[in-house]
Amino acid sequence: MIRTLFWKNNSVVMIDQNALPQIERPVVCADYRQVIAAIRDLTVRGAPAIGVAAAMGAALGALTLPPQPPEAFRDKFQAICDEIAAARPTARNLFWALERMKKRLDEVLRGQTKNPAAALVQEARRMCAEDIAVNREMGRRGSELLSDGDHVLTHCNAGALATAGYGTALGVIRAAVAEGKKLHVYVDETRPVLQGARLTAWEMKKEKIPATLICDNMAGMLMRQGKIDKVIVGADRIAANGDAANKIGTYALAVLARAHRIPFYIAAPLSTFDFSLTTGAEIPIEERQADEVTTFRGVAAAPQGMAVYNPAFDVTPARLISAIVTEKGILTKPGRAAIARLKRSVAL
Repeated sequence: MIRTLFWKNNSVVMIDQNALPQIERPVVCADYRQVIAAIRDLTVRGAPAIGVAAAMGAALGALTLPPQPPEAFRDKFQAICDEIAAARPTARNLFWALERMKKRLDEVLRGQTKNPAAALVQEARRMCAEDIAVNREMGRRGSELLSDGDHVLTHCNAGALATAGYGTALGVIRAAVAEGKKLHVYVDETRPVLQGARLTAWEMKKEKIPATLICDNMAGMLMRQGKIDKVIVGADRIAANGDAANKIGTYALAVLARAHRIPFYIAAPLSTFDFSLTTGAEIPIEERQADEVTTFRGVAAAPQGMAVYNPAFDVTPARLISAIVTEKGILTKPGRAAIARLKRSVAL
């Protein structure tokens, strides 16, 4: 199994996703600010992976804090979490992970534990293991949506590299293949930084799952030709009404899928749901630097000084989503009522 990131010797070890597919190498972060830099520059990316990285980064920060009164420790840890929270704005998992770490610290301090940093390290490692288990459960549940012989389109990377391991949307595909279903995956290149071409294609080759790489603007033609049976993607944040933010270009695929009567699925853990947001219009959309569009790995692809608009995500309305796969089950009508029921089940 691909291990995207893990804790070792009081450091966070992660695959350098900017080096793929040419080089498979680890990056070792011994300081929480190195984790922040890795999140910002896409060394680690994908909402669940960002969440685990944030938790581990917070644990690294806690290790640097000297013994001090509980309230002082809490204040310093809060400041570290605030720094990490500013790394990227869209992925709900990042904020969910930090909220969980702060909650764990409160529990530890109430119990008058002498070494709160050790407890936070343990919590971050637990979250990493839980993420893999959650992905496997999503894969098991979601595999029923895929039939033997299906041609499945993906967008961006929602595989092991987007999580601590196994994957969300690609986890569903992995589980279906493990059950013996013969699938063919069409991989959107995913401009502007080519997470599909560089990362999803790499995962498919590594796991020997049949796949074909296509440019983003080819998807509609393939649908019209009858070459796509299902579309499955991940998500970075899902609002209370089922609207879902994912990598830019996802909304266009959902519209195309609806026009061609093709099921459009999302696979995402509960940590991606933001029940505080009424609709997807409230989801903060990250805008990234212009050089991601105007250059690729240092080579100019546009005239110097060209104006650029580079939103990293878009929002797909719930009405275009056929189902959302979670570790708790499949929401076949992922609107406000279904997500309210899901929220109640989480609270139980």
